[in-house]
Amino acid sequence: MSGFLANAVVYLATAVVCVPIAKRLGLGSVLGYLLAGIVIGPYALGFIGEEGKDIMHFAEFGVVMMLFLVGLELEPALFWRMRRQVLGMGGAQVLLTALVLAATSTAMGFTWQAGLAAGLAFAMSSTAIALQSLKEKGLMHTAAGQGSFAVLLFQDIAVIPILALLPLLATAPADLSGEQHWIETLPGWQRTLAVLAAVGTVVALGRYVAVPFLRIVARTRLRELFVASSLLLVVGIALLMETVGLSPALGTFLAGVVLANSEYKHELESDLDPFKGLLLGLFFMAVGASINFDLITRAPGTIIGLTLAVMALKLGILLVVGRRAGFSFDQNLLFSVGLAQVGEFAFVLLAFIAQLALLNNEWTDTLMAITAISMTLTPLFMLLNEKLILPRFGTTERPAREADAIDEKHRVIIAGFGHFGSTLGRLLRANGVRATILDNDSDQVDLLRRMGFQVFYGDATRHELLEAAGAHEAELLICAIAPESALLLTETVHKHFPHLKLMVRARNRFDAYELMDQGVMHIHRETLHSSVAMGVDALKELGFRHYTAHRAGQNFLRYDEQSLKELASKRGDKADYISSIREKIAEQEELLTRDLLHDPSANDHAWDSDGLRHQPKA
Repeated sequence: MSGFLANAVVYLATAVVCVPIAKRLGLGSVLGYLLAGIVIGPYALGFIGEEGKDIMHFAEFGVVMMLFLVGLELEPALFWRMRRQVLGMGGAQVLLTALVLAATSTAMGFTWQAGLAAGLAFAMSSTAIALQSLKEKGLMHTAAGQGSFAVLLFQDIAVIPILALLPLLATAPADLSGEQHWIETLPGWQRTLAVLAAVGTVVALGRYVAVPFLRIVARTRLRELFVASSLLLVVGIALLMETVGLSPALGTFLAGVVLANSEYKHELESDLDPFKGLLLGLFFMAVGASINFDLITRAPGTIIGLTLAVMALKLGILLVVGRRAGFSFDQNLLFSVGLAQVGEFAFVLLAFIAQLALLNNEWTDTLMAITAISMTLTPLFMLLNEKLILPRFGTTERPAREADAIDEKHRVIIAGFGHFGSTLGRLLRANGVRATILDNDSDQVDLLRRMGFQVFYGDATRHELLEAAGAHEAELLICAIAPESALLLTETVHKHFPHLKLMVRARNRFDAYELMDQGVMHIHRETLHSSVAMGVDALKELGFRHYTAHRAGQNFLRYDEQSLKELASKRGDKADYISSIREKIAEQEELLTRDLLHDPSANDHAWDSDGLRHQPKA
C-alpha cells in the first residue's frame, strides 16, 4: 500500500508542477504530461521504475474512457453528414499510409505480411493528443479541426476490420510464451469470427441491456449510484473485449456509438469526463515514463531517424489528403502536423502483431519506441508550426489593417463569423451599423473576404488582438465563437476591457449557466428563438390567430428567461434541480394557458393576413 501511495504522490505532484509550467510556456498540457513522465521515469530521476509498466495498464483506461466519450459524440446523423470527409479523407489517409509504409518496410527486409501489419498499425494517429490539442486551442470548429475529427473517426472505426484482418496475415504459430487468452490458440479464421462476435455482442448489450439498466438506476435519483453504474458499464465492456483478446478501447468506443442517441448521453458524458481527464493525463505520463532510452542510446541515430522518417511520410500523405480536400495552406499544416504521429492504438495493434509472431521482440520494441517518441514530439512540432511556420507562410493577422478599422471607431466587435455571426453581422450592416469582425478560421476568412466582408484573422480570446481591434473604444462585443471558447473570451474582456458590454452565444442552458457564473447576462441560446419561432408558425398553421400565436411565443421566451436565472443557482444539486425544472415547466404551462384563456385583445384578427377566416381554436 505504501508503494502505491508513494507512486500516486509522485505522479500527482509531478503533474501539478510540470503541466502548469508547460501551459505557461505555450507547450500545451499533453506535452507537459509527457515530459513529466520522462522526468520521473527510470531513465531520468528514477522515481518510477519497472512498476511504471503496471501503471501503463491502469492509465490505458484514460484512452478507454476517451474513446467511449468520442463514441457518445458520434451520432448517426453527424456521421451521415460527415460521410464524405470520414470515408474520403479518412479512407485515403489510412489506405495510402498503410501501403506506403508497408512498401518501405518490405524494402527494409520485412515479409510483406509483417510490412502490411506494421503499416496498418502506424497508419493510426493519436486521438488523445490531436483532439486534446485542438480543443485547448479552440480549433475544433475550423476546417483543420473538422478534418482531423473525420480522419480520427475513420481510424477508430477501421481498428475493427484491422484487428479482424491481422490473424489472417499470420503465417507462423502464435507466440505461446507467457500468459495467453484462450482465443489466441484458435486458427486465424476462427479468431476473426470471434472478433466479429465480440463486436456484435457489444452492440447488442448497448442497445438492449445498457439503456434499460441505466433507466432503472436513474429512478433511484442517487447520482453516486449512476456514476458507479457508468463506470461499471465502461469497465464491464472493456473486460469483455479483453477476454477475447481485443482492445478494450475499441469495445467502449462501439458502446459509446450505440448509446449516442440514448437519453443518458449527456449524463454519461458529465459523469465520466473527470475520470477521463485524470486518467488521460496519467496515460501520457506513463507513455513518457515507458520510453526505452536504453534502446534509444544503443542506436540513437536509427531510432530517431526512423521516427522522423515515419512522421515525414505521414505528414506528406496528410498534406496530399488535405490539399485534395481543399484546405488552405495553414489549415492543411494544422491538420497534417496534428496527425503525423503514431497513435495509442498502435500499442494495442503492435502487441497483437507480436502475439501473432508477425514481428520479433526486437522490432516490436523498436516500433513501440518510435510510437512513444512520435507522440512526444507532436505537441512540440505543433507549437513550432504555430509560432514559426504559420506566421511566415500562412494567413497572418494584419495589425495595420485592424488599426485602420480602429480609426473608423466601430462601436461593435463581432468575434466569430460563421453561420451564427455572419447572419447577425449582415443584419447590423443592413441597418447601417458597421462592426470589426474577427475569426480564427483562415478558410472562412478568405471566403468572407471574397464575398466582400472586411474580416480579420486571429484568435479573439487574446487581449492583444482585441486591443488592436479597438476594444478600448468600442461599446459592444458580440461573442459568436464556439461556446467552448466563449468562457475564455468573457474572462479576457472582464479582465482587460471591463467597460465593454457583452452579448454571448450559448449552445444550450448549461452553457448559459457557466456564462452567468462569469457575470454575463446578455446570453442568446442558439436554438431557443428559432424553435419558438417554429412553434409560433405551427400554431398559425393549426388555426390560431397571428397575434395570439405571436404573444404566446413572446410570453414563452419571457417565462423561460426568468426560470433560467432561478434554476442557475440550483444546478449543483441534481435532485433539487430536476424537481425545480418540473415545477417551472408546470408553472410556465399554467401561465401560458391562463394567457390564452384570458385574452385581453379583442382585435387579434388585425394581425391575420386573411382577415377573420382563421378562427381561434381555443
